[in-house]
Amino acid sequence: MFLERVEKLQLVVFGVLLSLALFFGVNAITSSLSKDTIYVTGSAYKIVKSDSGRLEFNISVRAADKSAAYNQVKKQIPVVMEYLKSKGVEVEQKASNGYYNYKYDARGNNTNEIAFYNLSQPFEITSNDPEKIKEISVDIQSLMDKGIDINVMRPEYFYSKLSDLKVDLLQDATKDAKQRATAMLKATHNRPGKIQSVQMGVFQITPVDSTNVSDMGISDTSTIDKKVTAVANIHFQIR
Repeated sequence: MFLERVEKLQLVVFGVLLSLALFFGVNAITSSLSKDTIYVTGSAYKIVKSDSGRLEFNISVRAADKSAAYNQVKKQIPVVMEYLKSKGVEVEQKASNGYYNYKYDARGNNTNEIAFYNLSQPFEITSNDPEKIKEISVDIQSLMDKGIDINVMRPEYFYSKLSDLKVDLLQDATKDAKQRATAMLKATHNRPGKIQSVQMGVFQITPVDSTNVSDMGISDTSTIDKKVTAVANIHFQIR
C-alpha cells in the first residue's frame, strides 16, 4: 500500500517536472526566435525647388525727436512702395518702433538730455517666385541712392508640398531598408521577413550640397534648392 502511494507520488512529480520542462522549453524556443531579427536603417532623399519666398527689411531714420523722425519715414514710404510695386510682390507694412538716445556727460554717464530719436519702419514682402525675392534682396539696396537707409534681412524660401513629399520619402526609405537587409542576409542564405518594428527618424531639409544632420532635424530656409532626406529604422524578422 505504501509502495503504491510512493509510485503514484513519483508519477505526479514526474508529470509536473515534465510539464515545467515543456513550458520552459517552448518559452526558450520562442524567445530564441523572437531575437532572430535584423535591424537596418534605410534612407531616401529628393531635391526640390522652393515655390515661395519671403523677405523682411526696414527703413531707419535718426532725427532730433520722434515727430521729426516720423515725418522723414512718412516721406520715404511712398518711394519704397513704388519700388516694390514695380517688382510685382505682395507687401505688408508693419508697425514702426523707435527709441530715444540720450547724451553722455563728461564722465561717460547717461543724462536726461535727448541726443536723437531712432525710428525703424519694417516691411515684409512675399512672392510665389523665389527668384524674384532673391533678386530684390540684393537690388533693394539701390534705394540708398535716394537717401533711404535700408536694412535687409536674409531672404527665406519655402516648399509648399513638403507634407506629401514626406509620405513618399518614408515609403522609399522603408524600401531602401529592406534592400539593405536583403543584401546583408544574402551571404547567410536568409532574407528579411515581416517587419517587427518601425521607427521614423527626423527629416533633414538642407541645402543641396550640405552634409549636416541634427538629432532634432534641420529645416533650412536659406536656399531655393533644397535636399529633403528621410530616415527609417526597421527591425525585420529573418527568414
